[in-house]
Amino acid sequence: MHIVLQLIPKKYLIGGVLALVGLIGLVLMGAVITLVGGLESDSGQEDVTIVGGGIGAGTANVSPQVQQYQPLLEKYASKHGLDPSYVPIMMSLMMQESAGRGNDPMQSSESYCGTVGCITSPELSIDQGVSHFKSVLQKSNYDLRLCLQSYNFGPGFINFVQKNGGSYTKELAIQFSQQQYQKLKHTGIYRCVRPEMIPYGACYGDSLYVDAVLKYYTGTISVDGKPTAPVSGSNGSKGMAAAQKGMRFVNKTKYVFGGGRNQADIAAGRFDCSSFVRWAFEQVGVNLGPMTSVTTDTIKVQGQAINPKDMQPGDVIFFDTYKIDGHVGIYLGNNQFIGDQSSTGVAIASMAPGTYWAKVFNGRVKRF
Repeated sequence: MHIVLQLIPKKYLIGGVLALVGLIGLVLMGAVITLVGGLESDSGQEDVTIVGGGIGAGTANVSPQVQQYQPLLEKYASKHGLDPSYVPIMMSLMMQESAGRGNDPMQSSESYCGTVGCITSPELSIDQGVSHFKSVLQKSNYDLRLCLQSYNFGPGFINFVQKNGGSYTKELAIQFSQQQYQKLKHTGIYRCVRPEMIPYGACYGDSLYVDAVLKYYTGTISVDGKPTAPVSGSNGSKGMAAAQKGMRFVNKTKYVFGGGRNQADIAAGRFDCSSFVRWAFEQVGVNLGPMTSVTTDTIKVQGQAINPKDMQPGDVIFFDTYKIDGHVGIYLGNNQFIGDQSSTGVAIASMAPGTYWAKVFNGRVKRF
């Protein structure tokens, strides 16, 4: 053997060794892929629209400065006995008021002490703001639009509306602004915040405040004024509850390929898409299989198959990314889903027409 090796030119001998090493590497790589069992990847995604998270069925598309106050909003919603589904609405309100900047991010000084600027603590601002929001909401008989406009105008607008039909309209907001401005313009402290209101003389407060707040909110509003799921699905109690559990990780994690298959990963929020969906459903008592071996392929064979035309919030949906059914998420309605994407971690993404996720959605829908 030694003689044979001496007869082989050195450059060929080295090349042969490198080729053998490469072959061994390919074999090992193949073994790892087989062991992982089809764990998903969605690299190559594009045109993803991320909507900031919140609790409840609706979500708030707000700045990081507002997002940082979500825990405090949740804390004081609980303290004041306000349904947590209102937190995304209040985040949207804060976005309009201050974008999360300053020491009074909810601009609640006037409701606290009667003058602007008396609150110098963000936590006090939120405590008072949530308390005031709840008070106005109740006085509005849960007409959410009336509540929002009254947060801007003051509770006097509620009395005005109750004397003029009983329900919020934009026309009543403009009319109230006109009347109040005529009474107070001599003070010189009011000006039209919107140029389009100048011809109407509606320069008291912001007559278009409701639209300004709700542009940051994704969801729907029920007849009684409470934020609800975009569609009320028959499986909503489980599927949407699972999605809501997942909201705690929105914009707070990084995607880890193969993550989420042990308790240490879960405690640290390290998931990939299938382990995240499995974990979310586990929180509401739905078992999608063993934690250690869950993949998109093990999830897709479970549950009730649903025609995509009948898809409802809470349904589990699949996408063809690096392979058929390579990505999975939970549908939220309004062309949005929550999932663990490789470029964002756990986030709410858009699958509206023309987006990446719309292009790769394969029509597989499962209901659990």
